Amino acid sequence: MPIIPWKPFDDLESIFEGDNWFFPVKLSRPAMDVYETEKEVIAELNLPGIDPDKINISVENQVLQVSGVSEEKKEEKKKGYWRKEIRKGSFERSISLPTPIKEDKVEASYEKGVLKIVMPKAEKRPDKAKKIKIKTKD
Repeated sequence: MPIIPWKPFDDLESIFEGDNWFFPVKLSRPAMDVYETEKEVIAELNLPGIDPDKINISVENQVLQVSGVSEEKKEEKKKGYWRKEIRKGSFERSISLPTPIKEDKVEASYEKGVLKIVMPKAEKRPDKAKKIKIKTKD
């Protein structure tokens, strides 16, 4: 009798394929680039096929949050699908920003499936060291 090595995780991938999909539908995290120029912090996300009206952007406490929904297209029974891999659902990305920004001046644009968020940098206030007096009990 040949010895067959036990590989418990080999079948794990099949759970996520085809009609065996039983987890709530959620889009994978969209790719995001964040970079800064002299005056701005810029974030770009790949969001092809998503209606810009279904995207929510907020900046609070130096955290950029982008979320949205891609509407599900109904599977047409007339089509003989061999594979149906394009998933629809929701996504959410949050990222701490590297520098303070002017939250009320943030602008966003959407072109050819790329969401571009431009965030002007806030002027940095010089940090003032404050001496803290220690109370003692005598």
